[in-house]
Amino acid sequence: MNCIKHISNVTKKLFNTPIVNPKSSSGLSRRSLLKWSGVLTFGIVSKFVSFARAQQPEIFKKTIGKNSEMIVHNWNPGVLETPLKLLENYRLTPKQILFVRNNQIWDGALSLHHLPLETWDVEMNGLINPSTIIQGKELKQYKQTEIEMVLQCSGNGRSYYANTFRTSGTQWGKGGMGNLRWKGVPLKNLVSDLKLEINPLAEFITAEGRDIPPTNTAADFEHSMPIDDVLDKAILAIEMNGEPIPAVHGGPVRLIIPGYYGTMNIKWLTRLRFETEESDNYNHIHRYRTFKNKVELGSNPPRTLENSRPTWRQKINSTVWFPANNQQVKGPNLNLRGVAWNDGSVKLKALEISTNQGKTWDQVQLDFSSGPFAWHHWNAQLKFLSGKHQIWVRAVDTTGQKQPLDGSINWNPSGYEWNGVTKIDVVVT
Repeated sequence: MNCIKHISNVTKKLFNTPIVNPKSSSGLSRRSLLKWSGVLTFGIVSKFVSFARAQQPEIFKKTIGKNSEMIVHNWNPGVLETPLKLLENYRLTPKQILFVRNNQIWDGALSLHHLPLETWDVEMNGLINPSTIIQGKELKQYKQTEIEMVLQCSGNGRSYYANTFRTSGTQWGKGGMGNLRWKGVPLKNLVSDLKLEINPLAEFITAEGRDIPPTNTAADFEHSMPIDDVLDKAILAIEMNGEPIPAVHGGPVRLIIPGYYGTMNIKWLTRLRFETEESDNYNHIHRYRTFKNKVELGSNPPRTLENSRPTWRQKINSTVWFPANNQQVKGPNLNLRGVAWNDGSVKLKALEISTNQGKTWDQVQLDFSSGPFAWHHWNAQLKFLSGKHQIWVRAVDTTGQKQPLDGSINWNPSGYEWNGVTKIDVVVT
């Protein structure tokens, strides 16, 4: 632990050295900057985390400050899932058990330590006048807002597609999610306070982060989102659950768009580009998209802007905290509990439970006290005879939209946006 503490102190000292803003008007590209900073700033941390990756998963989790029960799917660039039994215990998901989904390699950010806001810049350019760079420390001077919301990987639940046909990608269970409270400056207010003018031709905002492409020829990671949604909802977040955002979760500045899948909530935010069209970046066009029309099981057609759509808004969904699947429980009375959520654009109506494979459904009230974008807790008291039972759970909104009985109807080769009815097998004694 003394070694870990020493590494953290060295990293903190190095990050307090001012650096040039990536892709700023200085002409220094982000890739060039990161090559430079990767040697000077992250070298020590990279060697230490690389060592941890080569050891047992328990050492790796301890090194980056995560709970020992976290599931390590990938050590490089870092993909960890949270067991549902840990998520149940908290309204706000603690950083020690929050899932991790990194897309690009940046060992300097594989830690729960905080990167200094003082040496961080965010640039806004494109169809906005004038182009501007705002220093991270200046964000503290503006009026802040707080949002409680579900942060969810767009591949959360991917493993359930395998019941029909296995997809590519990390085989997530249901633990690629958490419920967080973010604090930051609304982008719309920032644009107004800085007296910036947005060209009416701007239809998208493309966000870039400071993560490093895995190779010199690979694309940087960025995503485009509809400008109306971003201006209406997004904040430049500088706090998560009441403290500076941990580096591994996108601090010191992260773009937060409530209701959107996690991949669109760009970590280590460095630039917002106001543009007429969506980015043609590889990660935006060929990844994190689902097809507009059904595709054949096992196929993998090329994705284009015309035949596919981005994984923007979260689909209606729910999960069961208790009982766990295949759990043996003592009856006859059973207290079921879990959460439901959607993208917050339409209010959820209720949680529905079936014990006869969907022939009939009983409604359970949801707790909406945490706001439209958070997950909504539910509880249900049911009585069961001894033996094996299957419990089906689904959320329904006020427009009548429900989780599909068979989530595989939305099969796609990358396994995104699983939201099928939750089905739990239990043995009652």
